[in-house]
Amino acid sequence: MRQGGDRCTHAPLISASKLPRLLAVLTCAVLLPVIPFVLIGELPGERWLRASGDDALVFGLTGAALLALDVLLPIPSSVIGALLGARLGFFAGFGWTLLGLLSGHLVGYWLGRLVPSRWASELPRAPSLWAVFLSRPVPVLAEAVAVAAGAERVTFGSFVATCAAGDGIYAAVLAADGAAWLPAGLGAAGLAVPMLLPVVAWSVWRLVVRRRLTRGAA
Repeated sequence: MRQGGDRCTHAPLISASKLPRLLAVLTCAVLLPVIPFVLIGELPGERWLRASGDDALVFGLTGAALLALDVLLPIPSSVIGALLGARLGFFAGFGWTLLGLLSGHLVGYWLGRLVPSRWASELPRAPSLWAVFLSRPVPVLAEAVAVAAGAERVTFGSFVATCAAGDGIYAAVLAADGAAWLPAGLGAAGLAVPMLLPVVAWSVWRLVVRRRLTRGAA
Protein backbone atom coordinates (compact mmCIF):
# COMPACT_ATOMS: atom_id res chain seq x y z
CA MET A 1 0.00 0.00 0.00
CA ARG A 2 1.36 3.40 -0.94
CA GLN A 3 1.87 6.04 1.67
CA GLY A 4 1.55 9.78 1.09
CA GLY A 5 3.91 12.36 2.46
CA ASP A 6 7.14 13.89 1.35
CA ARG A 7 8.99 10.63 0.98
CA CYS A 8 11.34 10.18 -1.93
CA THR A 9 11.42 7.21 -4.22
CA HIS A 10 14.39 5.92 -6.13
CA ALA A 11 12.41 5.19 -9.30
CA PRO A 12 12.92 7.89 -11.92
CA LEU A 13 9.92 10.09 -12.71
CA ILE A 14 10.59 9.73 -16.46
CA SER A 15 11.42 6.32 -17.91
CA ALA A 16 14.43 5.96 -20.20
CA SER A 17 12.23 4.94 -23.14
CA LYS A 18 10.29 8.23 -22.94
CA LEU A 19 13.34 10.43 -22.45
CA PRO A 20 14.10 11.15 -26.16
CA ARG A 21 10.50 12.20 -26.81
CA LEU A 22 10.47 14.44 -23.73
CA LEU A 23 13.76 16.04 -24.76
CA ALA A 24 12.28 16.81 -28.19
CA VAL A 25 9.25 18.45 -26.56
CA LEU A 26 11.50 20.42 -24.21
CA THR A 27 13.62 21.65 -27.13
CA CYS A 28 10.54 22.91 -28.96
CA ALA A 29 9.26 24.58 -25.78
CA VAL A 30 12.59 26.29 -25.14
CA LEU A 31 12.70 27.61 -28.72
CA LEU A 32 9.08 28.80 -28.57
CA PRO A 33 9.95 32.35 -27.42
CA VAL A 34 12.55 32.77 -30.16
CA ILE A 35 10.53 32.00 -33.30
CA PRO A 36 7.88 34.77 -33.06
CA PHE A 37 10.51 37.26 -31.87
CA VAL A 38 12.68 36.54 -34.91
CA LEU A 39 9.79 36.52 -37.38
CA ILE A 40 7.61 39.41 -36.17
CA GLY A 41 9.58 41.02 -33.33
CA GLU A 42 6.97 40.08 -30.72
CA LEU A 43 7.32 37.80 -27.71
CA PRO A 44 4.66 35.11 -27.04
CA GLY A 45 2.00 36.50 -24.71
CA GLU A 46 3.02 40.10 -25.34
CA ARG A 47 -0.17 40.90 -27.26
CA TRP A 48 -2.39 39.47 -24.49
CA LEU A 49 -0.63 41.56 -21.88
CA ARG A 50 -0.69 44.65 -24.06
CA ALA A 51 -4.48 44.31 -24.33
CA SER A 52 -4.73 45.04 -20.59
CA GLY A 53 -3.94 48.69 -21.31
CA ASP A 54 -2.08 51.05 -19.00
CA ASP A 55 -3.57 49.78 -15.76
CA ALA A 56 -0.73 48.14 -13.82
CA LEU A 57 -3.15 46.15 -11.65
CA VAL A 58 -4.95 44.67 -14.65
CA PHE A 59 -1.61 43.97 -16.32
CA GLY A 60 -0.36 42.14 -13.24
CA LEU A 61 -3.58 40.15 -12.83
CA THR A 62 -3.54 39.18 -16.50
CA GLY A 63 0.06 38.00 -16.28
CA ALA A 64 -0.57 36.04 -13.07
CA ALA A 65 -3.66 34.41 -14.60
CA LEU A 66 -1.70 33.35 -17.68
CA LEU A 67 0.99 31.84 -15.47
CA ALA A 68 -1.60 29.97 -13.43
CA LEU A 69 -3.08 28.51 -16.62
CA ASP A 70 0.32 27.33 -17.76
CA VAL A 71 -0.39 23.95 -16.14
CA LEU A 72 -3.27 23.45 -18.63
CA LEU A 73 -2.22 25.50 -21.68
CA PRO A 74 1.07 25.87 -23.62
CA ILE A 75 1.89 29.31 -22.21
CA PRO A 76 5.60 30.33 -22.09
CA SER A 77 5.88 31.17 -18.39
CA SER A 78 9.44 32.43 -18.73
CA VAL A 79 8.42 35.05 -21.28
CA ILE A 80 5.35 36.16 -19.28
CA GLY A 81 7.47 36.57 -16.15
CA ALA A 82 10.07 38.60 -18.02
CA LEU A 83 7.37 40.85 -19.52
CA LEU A 84 5.88 41.46 -16.06
CA GLY A 85 9.29 42.56 -14.79
CA ALA A 86 9.82 44.78 -17.82
CA ARG A 87 6.48 46.55 -17.50
CA LEU A 88 6.01 46.71 -13.72
CA GLY A 89 9.58 46.78 -12.45
CA PHE A 90 11.38 44.14 -10.44
CA PHE A 91 9.39 44.09 -7.19
CA ALA A 92 5.87 44.24 -8.64
CA GLY A 93 6.88 41.92 -11.48
CA PHE A 94 8.33 39.47 -8.97
CA GLY A 95 5.17 39.51 -6.85
CA TRP A 96 2.77 38.88 -9.73
CA THR A 97 5.04 36.26 -11.28
CA LEU A 98 5.36 34.38 -7.99
CA LEU A 99 1.59 34.51 -7.46
CA GLY A 100 0.95 33.09 -10.92
CA LEU A 101 3.61 30.37 -10.73
CA LEU A 102 2.50 29.20 -7.29
CA SER A 103 -1.16 29.23 -8.36
CA GLY A 104 -0.30 27.05 -11.35
CA HIS A 105 1.52 24.59 -9.14
CA LEU A 106 -1.49 24.39 -6.82
CA VAL A 107 -3.88 23.86 -9.74
CA GLY A 108 -1.75 20.94 -10.90
CA TYR A 109 -1.54 19.50 -7.38
CA TRP A 110 -5.29 19.59 -6.80
CA LEU A 111 -5.99 18.18 -10.25
CA GLY A 112 -3.79 15.28 -9.21
CA ARG A 113 -5.69 14.92 -5.93
CA LEU A 114 -8.87 14.40 -7.96
CA VAL A 115 -7.41 11.16 -9.32
CA PRO A 116 -8.87 8.24 -7.31
CA SER A 117 -6.29 6.39 -5.22
CA ARG A 118 -6.94 3.14 -7.10
CA TRP A 119 -5.86 4.83 -10.35
CA ALA A 120 -2.73 6.41 -8.92
CA SER A 121 -0.67 3.31 -9.69
CA GLU A 122 -1.04 4.12 -13.39
CA LEU A 123 0.70 7.50 -12.97
CA PRO A 124 4.41 8.23 -12.47
CA ARG A 125 5.76 7.58 -8.99
CA ALA A 126 5.60 10.45 -6.53
CA PRO A 127 8.34 13.00 -7.27
CA SER A 128 10.93 13.89 -4.67
CA LEU A 129 10.87 17.40 -3.25
CA TRP A 130 14.06 18.05 -5.24
CA ALA A 131 12.08 17.40 -8.42
CA VAL A 132 9.34 19.78 -7.27
CA PHE A 133 11.92 22.44 -6.43
CA LEU A 134 13.82 22.21 -9.73
CA SER A 135 11.05 21.45 -12.20
CA ARG A 136 9.24 24.80 -12.50
CA PRO A 137 11.42 26.29 -15.26
CA VAL A 138 11.16 23.09 -17.33
CA PRO A 139 8.16 22.93 -19.69
CA VAL A 140 6.04 19.76 -19.48
CA LEU A 141 8.04 18.37 -16.56
CA ALA A 142 6.73 21.02 -14.15
CA GLU A 143 3.11 20.14 -14.91
CA ALA A 144 3.78 16.39 -14.70
CA VAL A 145 5.52 16.78 -11.33
CA ALA A 146 2.69 18.86 -9.85
CA VAL A 147 -0.04 16.45 -10.97
CA ALA A 148 1.96 13.40 -9.86
CA ALA A 149 2.54 14.98 -6.44
CA GLY A 150 -1.18 15.50 -5.97
CA ALA A 151 -2.12 12.04 -7.22
CA GLU A 152 0.39 10.44 -4.85
CA ARG A 153 -0.88 12.53 -1.92
CA VAL A 154 2.45 14.21 -1.20
CA THR A 155 2.03 16.24 2.01
CA PHE A 156 0.41 19.55 1.05
CA GLY A 157 2.51 21.68 3.41
CA SER A 158 5.78 20.24 2.14
CA PHE A 159 4.64 20.65 -1.45
CA VAL A 160 3.64 24.30 -0.98
CA ALA A 161 6.84 25.20 0.91
CA THR A 162 9.03 23.57 -1.75
CA CYS A 163 7.07 25.20 -4.58
CA ALA A 164 7.29 28.60 -2.90
CA ALA A 165 11.07 28.31 -2.63
CA GLY A 166 11.58 27.14 -6.21
CA ASP A 167 8.98 29.50 -7.69
CA GLY A 168 10.43 32.40 -5.70
CA ILE A 169 13.89 31.94 -7.19
CA TYR A 170 12.47 31.46 -10.69
CA ALA A 171 10.21 34.53 -10.37
CA ALA A 172 13.09 36.68 -9.11
CA VAL A 173 15.31 35.68 -12.03
CA LEU A 174 12.59 36.34 -14.61
CA ALA A 175 11.54 39.67 -13.13
CA ALA A 176 15.14 40.84 -12.86
CA ASP A 177 15.84 39.73 -16.43
CA GLY A 178 12.81 41.57 -17.78
CA ALA A 179 13.43 44.73 -15.75
CA ALA A 180 17.09 44.87 -16.81
CA TRP A 181 16.95 44.05 -20.51
CA LEU A 182 13.55 44.47 -22.13
CA PRO A 183 12.85 48.16 -21.32
CA ALA A 184 16.19 49.03 -22.93
CA GLY A 185 15.12 47.33 -26.14
CA LEU A 186 17.59 44.50 -25.67
CA GLY A 187 15.08 41.76 -26.40
CA ALA A 188 17.63 39.34 -27.79
CA ALA A 189 19.73 39.53 -24.63
CA GLY A 190 16.61 39.27 -22.49
CA LEU A 191 15.62 36.05 -24.24
CA ALA A 192 18.84 34.34 -23.15
CA VAL A 193 17.65 33.73 -19.59
CA PRO A 194 14.20 32.28 -20.53
CA MET A 195 15.98 29.96 -22.97
CA LEU A 196 18.76 28.84 -20.63
CA LEU A 197 16.77 28.39 -17.40
CA PRO A 198 14.91 25.25 -18.54
CA VAL A 199 18.15 23.71 -19.77
CA VAL A 200 19.96 24.43 -16.50
CA ALA A 201 17.06 23.19 -14.32
CA TRP A 202 16.70 20.04 -16.41
CA SER A 203 20.43 19.31 -16.21
CA VAL A 204 20.54 19.79 -12.43
CA TRP A 205 17.44 17.62 -11.95
CA ARG A 206 18.93 14.81 -14.02
CA LEU A 207 22.15 15.06 -12.02
CA VAL A 208 20.22 14.80 -8.73
CA VAL A 209 18.25 11.78 -10.00
CA ARG A 210 21.43 10.07 -11.22
CA ARG A 211 23.17 10.56 -7.90
CA ARG A 212 20.16 9.28 -5.96
CA LEU A 213 19.99 6.18 -8.11
CA THR A 214 23.73 5.57 -7.72
CA ARG A 215 23.50 6.02 -3.96
CA GLY A 216 20.49 3.69 -3.78
CA ALA A 217 22.31 0.97 -5.72
CA ALA A 218 25.40 1.19 -3.53
